[in-house]
Amino acid sequence: MEPTRGKSLCVPFESDEHYAVCVADPESFRQQLTAVCGHHPELFPASIDEGLVLHDKRWSSKQQLRLRRLARKATAGVFLVRPSFLLPSMVGRTEAVEKALSLRHWGVPFDALVSVFGRDAMSWYRAEMALGRPAIVGSTVKQPETLPGHVLADEKHTWALGQEVSVPTTVGGGGLLGATVAEAASADALEAAYGACAQEARALSPTSSPKTVCTDGWEGTQSAWKRLFPTGGILRCCLHSVLKIAERCGRDRATRRLVLDRVWTVYDSGTRAQCSQRLRRLRAWATAGLPEGPLRQMVRKRCGKGPQFARAYRFPGAHRTSNALDRLMNHQDRRLYAMRSLHGTPDAARLAMRAMALQWNFHPYGARTRRDDPTRRSPFHDLNGFEYHPNGLHNLLIASSMGGRKL
Repeated sequence: MEPTRGKSLCVPFESDEHYAVCVADPESFRQQLTAVCGHHPELFPASIDEGLVLHDKRWSSKQQLRLRRLARKATAGVFLVRPSFLLPSMVGRTEAVEKALSLRHWGVPFDALVSVFGRDAMSWYRAEMALGRPAIVGSTVKQPETLPGHVLADEKHTWALGQEVSVPTTVGGGGLLGATVAEAASADALEAAYGACAQEARALSPTSSPKTVCTDGWEGTQSAWKRLFPTGGILRCCLHSVLKIAERCGRDRATRRLVLDRVWTVYDSGTRAQCSQRLRRLRAWATAGLPEGPLRQMVRKRCGKGPQFARAYRFPGAHRTSNALDRLMNHQDRRLYAMRSLHGTPDAARLAMRAMALQWNFHPYGARTRRDDPTRRSPFHDLNGFEYHPNGLHNLLIASSMGGRKL
């Protein structure tokens, strides 16, 4: 499902009272928009330099609130200005749902939200699904230069209405840059799924191309990324090969420790030449020191793929293991388990995964993370170096102004 290309500008105001004063006075309203645009022009249309004029006023019968619209001089396009304390489509107030959606981020069922916050399960479901409509990349990354140059990609396997599906997931800079649902794991299906993330990145920066993409050994994943970004380096995750070797060690702890210590020594190599040298020594040791069987075969197989792993040394800062991806996919796994997998139509399933991704990108870090590093606030803050609002949901709504796209 394509993200919405909304024509709603979400703008922060100090309070409801401040908004009421500004919306009643055209000059105050214009001054507030000018001040916000001066600090955050990315929240406004691309042709903002050509001028915006106040178009008209509208009355929201849902929220009993007056709203203003702007007209773009260049194309006469009209944009609704929505304060961040209102949800999209005027379905409710931000403060009325932000605590419930915060709990929903951690997998609290809709029925439990009903017992605490009232309403009904379907209203909370619709509120969460609405978060998945903006562009993930455009909402999460606000400047082209902050697009992560090194990303990771893998597929989470789950179920939707009794059918096994894949959730192609792209991670970069600690945030989820893409998450959708594919009915197959073929190269063509994965290219279309990962292509949604690539399309959003190119909307932010037409020349966008990751330097490297770290994946597992699945040929369909690697082929899809090669087609999408022919100039990007496709790297193979070292961790998957180590885990396969560990499985062949069985319950022999001494052998397991001995073999894995040698394998991780190869990973700790400082240069490509040193990595190649340690791989040759590992192969010789495995041939002479390990008995014939699956373990020796897997170690030798790991050594035979040395050039694929050593390629990462050409790209400083590239991901050599999928740890940064696995941590976020573990969160996906917990959410999907709590949901008993995906439900509804294919479009609803995609919206659910997109909403899950954006909730992660804007969720505030816990007390332990903030205590260890007080400068860190959320994945969005890590990527951009700032926040629009200290409240996570306000921050998400403002960042997704115009559907997360530069119109």
